[in-house]
Amino acid sequence: MKVLVTGGAGFVGSHVVDRLLADGHAVDVVDNLATGRRERIHAAARLHVCDLRDARLDDVVAAARTETVVHVAAQAAVSRSVADPRFDASVNVLGTVALLEACRHAGVRRVVYTSTGGAGYGDTNVLPTPEDHPLRPASPYGVSKTAAERYLECWAGLTSGRALTLRLANVYGPRQDPAGEAGVIAIFSSRLLAGDPCLVNGDGEQTRDYVYVSDVADAVARAVASPDVAGVANIGTGAETTVNELYRRLARLTGVSRAAEHVPARPGEQRRSVLDAARAKALLGWKATTPLDEGLTQTVAWFRKELRA
Repeated sequence: MKVLVTGGAGFVGSHVVDRLLADGHAVDVVDNLATGRRERIHAAARLHVCDLRDARLDDVVAAARTETVVHVAAQAAVSRSVADPRFDASVNVLGTVALLEACRHAGVRRVVYTSTGGAGYGDTNVLPTPEDHPLRPASPYGVSKTAAERYLECWAGLTSGRALTLRLANVYGPRQDPAGEAGVIAIFSSRLLAGDPCLVNGDGEQTRDYVYVSDVADAVARAVASPDVAGVANIGTGAETTVNELYRRLARLTGVSRAAEHVPARPGEQRRSVLDAARAKALLGWKATTPLDEGLTQTVAWFRKELRA
């Protein structure tokens, strides 16, 4: 199958590209390289350097002659969305609308979209949180990603296309940028290995659902291979881990005995976040298979290698 992946030079996107190529698909990548890197792109994939908001996008999508679009490209930093919500919306909402229009013009009838789980649901009283829970995003990032979901549903209704939204938990693993995209595991790993102190917001007892990036790529691959599956599915482990516990595990892996430093809590930060992924198992036969300790070990090993390079 011919698949086009937006954001394929980024953290999650590059892992998705690698997996799709391994499954035998022909892959085109659309990335503006603002946060993505050329060296992350597999040699077998064809790169189109293009912003989703660029007028050239229609021609790029048409030339790819793709059957399925996997939409990963995003402004992914919650902090930047708070500081500059207009930019966040221009990428995550207007960029998505432009992509869907390009798909309509090119006759693409299948889109798989990676959205956000925790930032979309916000604080909930149902844990693990299922897909039918009301969306209560507390950041512009959460608002823009879930707004794009509505545009995707509208596109599917207007074009008779098939759209599947995957709401991701907190993704971590090799290639994540500790200075750019959100990701406490990447930040802690790089700082611990460099001998720098790690800062924990508040008491550190806030929880997240950490899902390894190769498991996310597996979910996307299963979605691509299941063209009739539509709707929304959470992609997470169903397990909560506190920031304090995460730090303890990473400190042990890096041989650091120093305690983390605590700073004031961030206003509006979610207290608990964990996703119910039962629907992904029912629809796609997917479940997370990488235990947290194994994923952390592989992630630290990658950062250690990067530090020595």
